[in-house]
Amino acid sequence: MSKSIQLGDDHFHDCCGVFGIYGHPEAAKLAYLGIYALQHRGQESAGIAAADGCEVRNYRALGLVQETFTPEVISRLPGSAAVGHTRYSTSGDTTLINAQPIMIDCNKGKVALGHNGNLTNALELRRKLEHRGSIFQTTGDTEVIVHLVARSVVRNLPGALADALGQVEGAYSLLLLTRDEMYAIRDPRGFRPLVLGRLDGAWVAASETCAFDLIDAEYVREVEPGEMVRISRSGVESIRFGPEKPHQYCIFEHVYFSRPDSVIFGRPVNRSREQLGRRLAREYPVEADIVTPVPDSGVPAAVGYAAESGIPFRMALIRNHYVGRTFIEPEQAIRDFGVKLKLNPVRRMLEGQRVVLVDDSIVRGTTSRKIVRLVREAGATEIHVRISCPPTISPCYYGVDTPRRDELIAARQSVEEIRKFLGADSLGYLSLESLRAAVEDGEQKFCTACYTGNYPTELVQMEVEAHRES
Repeated sequence: MSKSIQLGDDHFHDCCGVFGIYGHPEAAKLAYLGIYALQHRGQESAGIAAADGCEVRNYRALGLVQETFTPEVISRLPGSAAVGHTRYSTSGDTTLINAQPIMIDCNKGKVALGHNGNLTNALELRRKLEHRGSIFQTTGDTEVIVHLVARSVVRNLPGALADALGQVEGAYSLLLLTRDEMYAIRDPRGFRPLVLGRLDGAWVAASETCAFDLIDAEYVREVEPGEMVRISRSGVESIRFGPEKPHQYCIFEHVYFSRPDSVIFGRPVNRSREQLGRRLAREYPVEADIVTPVPDSGVPAAVGYAAESGIPFRMALIRNHYVGRTFIEPEQAIRDFGVKLKLNPVRRMLEGQRVVLVDDSIVRGTTSRKIVRLVREAGATEIHVRISCPPTISPCYYGVDTPRRDELIAARQSVEEIRKFLGADSLGYLSLESLRAAVEDGEQKFCTACYTGNYPTELVQMEVEAHRES
């Protein structure tokens, strides 16, 4: 006998990746490759909308990019412009109706929209729109934007977009496609990344530069916070659609979300992560025999820790990259089954060794505890856990899938209590000051609400304060 189980995941998840291209004869194929490179930003669903100057066609499905887009599907998406999206839900259920790009046909024409981020006043706006007669097809927050655009009294699309975005709060990096134009838009605080590039005369836009690398596109610049970039046959137009606000770039993009080969907020991610590890070694040195990462996200910080400390770097945990969500487990249960499916220790590297175990974060602590036990059972004599960011004490409301505050172990327990729960010999978190220094945040442009509980938008902060007082 055996049973099927759902594997849990104790990491944060970014909600989406977006990719767009305008002015290329193989737009849909390149959009497929673009969101393939951004698969790490969302694995629940994928979609591509393509335009040929007369019509906008859209295809979406649940599952991974490679599973969703066959050559036959791509052949049904003709045109020289396309927008692709890969999703991990932070707002709305995991159903096909919530897959993006979402598409509407309204008085502004046919529009397809892909969104990375989270609107903090979406429920309030949705209630108002429904009261006025709007009928919603999805349970996500992105559809609020298209309803606001459709209802805007401004007749031209750029003006209607500016009108709509003036009513929403929160984080949004958007790619919007019409039959003959593409728009790349970033919220005034710049929470989530969005970059522009060129490819053989075509314009490309993406959540990360790693998508450009795959298709040999040239990185040009970031879409600025509060900027709407309109791309058409007439060229590229930059439109400032809202008042300037203090920048609040998501610092966790450099800690975990973005691929290490990307340039995010103008800075190479791998450089930031190695600096996190170096500073971690200075703040929490320890006598040990090897430094090993929790792969894959812990690797760059572990490299930095090893380089700074002089302790040898070893890949003593091997990750299985072909792990899905559901597995058949033997009737006789295997302890730590989910973690063992994903990670396997190299015993000859760990036996008799004092180990520095480097990871990017601890969320609930349950997975970290199992990994520590795995390393201990492989023969490590000491395990010193080092985390390349501060303790996470608050949920994110800006496009990151985080547990509730009461599920975050650092919100409920001290560092010493967490150490005991993990079963580690020592535990060290990087300080907020060192995190800021590692990403060169001298002007404090980064959002650190998940580490401080201080939110940069008024609506969220008011709700948090009300919850604390109740």
